[in-house]
Amino acid sequence: MMPFVTPPEPDLQLARRLFDELDRATRDGRGITRASYGAGEQFAHDLVARTARGVGLAVSTDVAGNLYATLPGRKKGAKTFLIASHLDSVPQGGNFDGAAGVLAGMAILSAWKRAGFAPDFDTTVMAIRAEESTWFPYSYIGSKGALGQLPADALEVRRADTGRTLAQHIDELGFDSKAVRNRTAQWKPADVKGYVELHIEQGPVLEGSSIPVALVTGIRGSFRYREARVLGEYGHSGAVPQAYRHDAVVAAAEFVVRLDERWSELEAAGKDLTLTVGKFFTDAEQHAFSKIAGEVNLCIDVRSHERDTLALVREFTDSLAEEIGSKYGVRFELGVLTGSEPASMDAGLIAAFDRAANALGIAHTAMPSGAGHDAAVFAGAGIPTLMVFVRNQNGSHNPNEAMRMEDFDAAVRLIGYAVANLT
Repeated sequence: MMPFVTPPEPDLQLARRLFDELDRATRDGRGITRASYGAGEQFAHDLVARTARGVGLAVSTDVAGNLYATLPGRKKGAKTFLIASHLDSVPQGGNFDGAAGVLAGMAILSAWKRAGFAPDFDTTVMAIRAEESTWFPYSYIGSKGALGQLPADALEVRRADTGRTLAQHIDELGFDSKAVRNRTAQWKPADVKGYVELHIEQGPVLEGSSIPVALVTGIRGSFRYREARVLGEYGHSGAVPQAYRHDAVVAAAEFVVRLDERWSELEAAGKDLTLTVGKFFTDAEQHAFSKIAGEVNLCIDVRSHERDTLALVREFTDSLAEEIGSKYGVRFELGVLTGSEPASMDAGLIAAFDRAANALGIAHTAMPSGAGHDAAVFAGAGIPTLMVFVRNQNGSHNPNEAMRMEDFDAAVRLIGYAVANLT
């Protein structure tokens, strides 16, 4: 094995300054709001682009608006290695989800540029658009756009707050929805040496284990019914006996309980699975204390590393809706099905980053990702891909994210060291 190359130390102070600027500019009450293809996300992209130009990196964008800051390698024609993540956030989210991965790349490349250091291959920080599907009900818009994989119908989905289409938002910011529709790709898999994405862990595993960093082994896929409805019949709460009711609440409640019971059964059988009903509500314009509810709205989010488990639970969900609909005399409209494929991380990159972590004395572990990430798209395209998790307190998608800077520093040093030593 060749001896390790020691790259320049990342510019961690630059990352701290950028975190602070993002916080000040995109704070929304208690939390952070950077809407996909909106003002907050655009501010973040402009800040990173301006910073990259200031340190002498080559800056460009693709037709979907993804941003690239590149340090040329020593050998022309070599493949490009991507250090990537997203800059948008959920409404009232935290400052680290997504942005930490982009700022990690900036800390590495800015230090390398100033020191005159470069690997043989080009190294590019990629700031990806629209990872958070809260805004547009479609997964991985920016990363699929970069790879020429975004289907035409995705451009017609509407942003939750503005009601305007994805195509309109892309064009309003000066990018090219027609080229996206034509599947113009920024990257061919054969031209990409690898992809790494730093991200805060969005659960409690690292904090509970007192370990600062994890190498991710795989990313769960999903299926989702985002706008499901149970339609029954409104009636007077005192005048309609049980035998004559078509109660949407009772039907929806049994549906959710039966789904949860099925989750328990499959988990006991060793299956990997999470199942979440994140919205469950009656129609505020029609519900009342003395009315039988005629409509319930809910969403269903099912995730697993196992394709066969996703297929099994989807079949169960669909048949359960028919069964309970018949039992209570209601109608289930599950709505449009969306989702993503499971993805495995690259064994070679896992081994390389493990060696680098050991060389640096960074405590680490291996674990799967329960949440979806853009890395899944790159892995699915056949590009060697890895995620690095950083310990984070208080979860994510809320204002209380509490990533410790010393943990972030360790993960950034790991990425810089590992990428510099790739052959």
